[in-house]
Amino acid sequence: MSLINQMSQTSSQVTQTKNQPNTVSTNNTKTSTNSTGNPFLDGLRLPSNSAVPEAKSQQLTQEDFFSLLSQQLSMQDPFKPVDNDQMIAQMASFSTVDGISKLNDQIVNLNSVMTSSQALQASGLVGRKVLLPTDTGYISAESPGLNGVISTSEKIPVINIRIEDEKGQVVRTFTVDGSKGGNTDVKWDGLNDKGEPVAAGNYSIKASGLVNDKSQALAVSTYGHVTSVSLGTAATGAILNLKGGMAFKLSDVLAITEV
Repeated sequence: MSLINQMSQTSSQVTQTKNQPNTVSTNNTKTSTNSTGNPFLDGLRLPSNSAVPEAKSQQLTQEDFFSLLSQQLSMQDPFKPVDNDQMIAQMASFSTVDGISKLNDQIVNLNSVMTSSQALQASGLVGRKVLLPTDTGYISAESPGLNGVISTSEKIPVINIRIEDEKGQVVRTFTVDGSKGGNTDVKWDGLNDKGEPVAAGNYSIKASGLVNDKSQALAVSTYGHVTSVSLGTAATGAILNLKGGMAFKLSDVLAITEV
C-alpha cells in the first residue's frame, strides 16, 4: 500500500467529511431569535451568520500527512502490511519537500534584506558622479561640462569627437590624442562650435578613429550625476537615478569620482 499514491484520494475523502454539515436536533430546544409570530415575516428574516464557508488552503501540511499515515496504518491489511522501508522513504521525501519549501521562504527574505542593504550602500553615491557605459550625459547650468572615457584596443593617434544633441544634430567637433591606447579621457566644456553655451539637456559623445586604415566607431562611457537611489528588485538590485532622467543599475557603475 503506497501512502504517496493514496494521499490525494484520502485527502479528498477527509475534505468531503469535513465539509458535510453537522445535523443537530432542534426538538424541545428554545431559540433566542426574536419572532414576530407571523410565519411569513419570520421567513423573510436574513440569517444572522453567513452561509458561505471560509476559504481554506488546499495544500497538505505535515499534520495532514501524519494524519493520513495513521489512518493508513490503522486500515492496513494484516496479510499485506505496509513495507517499513517504503514508509520511511515516503516520510523522508515529505520532510525533504517541506524543508525545501522553508528554504525558499528564507531565500526570499534574504533577497529582501540584501536588496535593502544594497540600496543603503548605494545611497552614499547620491550627489556624486559615476562612470557609466553610455555615451549620453546631461548638461545644465550647474554642471555645464561633460566628461567621458574612450576605450580603444589599439593606439589611435587622432580620435575624432562629435557632440550631438537629443535630435542627433552635431553641435561641436574636435579631436583628442589616443596614441597611448587603452582608456582615453575626453572633456567637453559645453560650448558649441561658435563658442556659445548650449541649452540644458542630454548630449552624446560620439568617437571614431582609423583602425587598420578604416574609420571605426569607438566605445564611449560618460559620467553622470546621481540624484537618488531606488530599491529595485532582487534581480536588478539598486537603481541609480541620474540628472536628465536616465537610470542605471548599481552593477553598471565603472568608476566613481570624488565629491
